[in-house]
Amino acid sequence: MTRPTMTGTLPADPQRRHWLRAGLTTAAVAALAPVAGWAAPSAAADTAPDLLRLDLNESSYGPSPKVGPAVQRALVEAPRYVSAAQLQALQVQIATLEGVAPEQVIVGEVLEALGQHLALSEGAGGFIYSVPGYGALVDAARPFGGRAVEVPLNARLENDLPALLAAIAPDTRALFVVNPHNPSGTLSPGADFDRFVGAAQARTLVIVDEAYLDYREDAATLSAVRLLRQGQNVVVFRTLGKIHALAGLQVGYALAPTRLAGALRQRGVGGAHAQNQLSLAAAAAALADTAHVAQVRRSVALERQRWQQVLTGLGLRSTEAAGNFVFVDTGRPHAAVAAGLLQQGVRIARVFAPYDTWVRITVGTPAENRRAQQALRHVLG
Repeated sequence: MTRPTMTGTLPADPQRRHWLRAGLTTAAVAALAPVAGWAAPSAAADTAPDLLRLDLNESSYGPSPKVGPAVQRALVEAPRYVSAAQLQALQVQIATLEGVAPEQVIVGEVLEALGQHLALSEGAGGFIYSVPGYGALVDAARPFGGRAVEVPLNARLENDLPALLAAIAPDTRALFVVNPHNPSGTLSPGADFDRFVGAAQARTLVIVDEAYLDYREDAATLSAVRLLRQGQNVVVFRTLGKIHALAGLQVGYALAPTRLAGALRQRGVGGAHAQNQLSLAAAAAALADTAHVAQVRRSVALERQRWQQVLTGLGLRSTEAAGNFVFVDTGRPHAAVAAGLLQQGVRIARVFAPYDTWVRITVGTPAENRRAQQALRHVLG
């Protein structure tokens, strides 16, 4: 593996038909059905029915096989609003899994709501984050007085921990860090990251987005939830839209200090009214199937290694990615490479300035990756 500073029509499927008879739409089936020899149809906006979508770091491996039956059972409750008891059951499940109190669990894809809450409750101030990076929380805070404080990645395309720490000012409202980082895929080392969070949380709230950490076998020993358990001023966010393959159901959760979690609930964030029956059922089933997560983790790690071998063979620089994607310097303008790949039926991520010659490609199934790798060879050849 090369570091950046270094050198440089669906087949017949009984389960699918059963879901459709049960009333699920094709889009829902695409979100729920594990990939097992068939591909979901592309959305109408796509340019070709066999377009390979490797742009948003979704999981081509599909959710746990337990998710489909759980959603089918939940359809009976679809006419009903989610109850407080149903939500509490999932909170308890997550709390047990994470080793925190149930009242510290906020269910939902809540980064935007968290950014808005902090800007509204704390007043105008700075929100520090790495650039290029995932700016959902920071962008959500802007209309309410949040000011983006952008810190470039270091030479290894990692979160620049000393620079992030130095950016904290008296009016800083939060420091937001994604680990492993997106789009570079780099992981901040455990001990260094712990020291960084410990120093930063003494001065401001630290929010750690761990969307891709589940792709690491040692995720439990690296997660910042350990620091939250110690009483540090830390929020940990997880989405089930990556390794759990529930992107189409928009479900995740945040783990927060009790006081902040309570304030968010008072604002209506993560309440039962904000949930839906199918997402809750899917989340509970997906989180319970740790064996499926482990299997997907192993498959992605193997495919990521194969990707790195291909990239090295092409003489391309790439990061040591830890998630379900690779980030590579093609030496050519992103627009040209992306357009060329799209002509080959492969969609990749947008450009991440200032890395205008770098491309991010999601790691798919073995067959998808072979197709994408062949397309990349064609474009660069």
